[in-house]
Amino acid sequence: MAAQPTSSSTDADPTRPHKHPVDERLPALKMATSGLQHVAAMYAGVVAPPLIVGAAVGLTPTELTFLTGACLFTAGLATFLQTLGIWKIGARLPFVNGVTFAGVAPMIAVVNSTDDKSDALPVIFGAVIVAGVLGFFAAPFFSKAVRFFPPVVTGTVITLIGISLMPVAFGWAQGPNPAADDYGSTTNLGLAGATLVVVLLLRRFTRGFVKQIAVLLGLVVGTLVAIPFGATDFGPVADAAVVGFPTPFHFGAPQFQLAAILSMCVVMVVSMTESTADMLALGEIVERPADERTIAAGLRADTLGSALSPLFNGFMCSAFAQNIGLVAMTRIRSRYVVATGGGFLVLMGLCPMAASLIAVVPRPVLGGAGVVLFGSVAASGIQTLVKAGLEKDNNVLIVAVSLAVGIIPITAPEFYHAFPETAEIILDSGISTGCVAAVALNLVFNHLGGGRAADDEVTAPMDPQPASVH
Repeated sequence: MAAQPTSSSTDADPTRPHKHPVDERLPALKMATSGLQHVAAMYAGVVAPPLIVGAAVGLTPTELTFLTGACLFTAGLATFLQTLGIWKIGARLPFVNGVTFAGVAPMIAVVNSTDDKSDALPVIFGAVIVAGVLGFFAAPFFSKAVRFFPPVVTGTVITLIGISLMPVAFGWAQGPNPAADDYGSTTNLGLAGATLVVVLLLRRFTRGFVKQIAVLLGLVVGTLVAIPFGATDFGPVADAAVVGFPTPFHFGAPQFQLAAILSMCVVMVVSMTESTADMLALGEIVERPADERTIAAGLRADTLGSALSPLFNGFMCSAFAQNIGLVAMTRIRSRYVVATGGGFLVLMGLCPMAASLIAVVPRPVLGGAGVVLFGSVAASGIQTLVKAGLEKDNNVLIVAVSLAVGIIPITAPEFYHAFPETAEIILDSGISTGCVAAVALNLVFNHLGGGRAADDEVTAPMDPQPASVH
């Protein structure tokens, strides 16, 4: 009986060394720099959708800046929901949330189908609100799918997440504009390579705090190196306002159109599938496996963040897989670090000048750091697969086919061009298709009809089967 008070009192003390790393509160400087590192890793992914959609709508530069700031602001709020949590909302893992890129194509379709472009954003916002509310109530049912994610499935999905992100890093390394003359130039690739080398050297020859913020230091060094080559543009800082607040419904009250709502609901399903996979991946990395309750809470945060985002002129929010790579590489697992990053995002949304400081980092420099970050995610997936029993022939087939299906959008982008546009939204997400394939194949080979999972062992994928096997 005497042990109970001692246990509860130690659990309540956040300074005790036995506290799980996810729940640790680090020193202020370490918290700030590590949080800023997360912002730097995901900044380009957050600002790209509003820039693309805003340009399609025909927004002025001032309005485009406002829309971008609004998306940063709502990403910060969604990250707070996910990391800190309230009630049964939030996975309480070091999870960054921001604008999902999966919604870009259907949002552009909404813009193109709207006669009066001034109505396009209100229609998009209305569709996101409905999709977010429906997703919120569906979260506890969707989370029950966790039992279909054994290590052979989660390892495959985590690996796919890393592989699917690599083209993003390679695109950044070539430059910000594919139409520019210097896209893919030796200068851009050299800056990416130099940043990568700096990060690797810091990871190899430093220790402690410096080693953990190697990516942030690499971005700073890469940006300084880029100055003599004219690749660093300080114009956004000079032109940015000091204070700006995302006025609610700045672009008009939300409008509700059935076609747009259905389209965004499909995106929400894709987003929830990817978020589930991301939570499983992050749970493995931080050594706090995501169970059904955690996934339900995380999906509630995603969907509630999405439903509230249009109030402040933001788009649908989802987990950012690239930040999982940062957690895997730095081993800083504190959710409060990511919450600090969410604070920086809110600050950027309220202070455009602060946001422009991150925008100064050249895209090739981000690409160099991205190679390390995204590669770390794939490596974490491989580590999970090692524990998945790949000596079993069935599991080898599951991994082989699922990876092949998942990399189709990367290796053959036009593969699904003949499919309806709604289907392409799902099929063009390699993470979603690979995830569905892995779950389905695991059921077929390891569960349905009594399977052969326990008996058939191979030492390599193409080894011949024993003569006794029919």
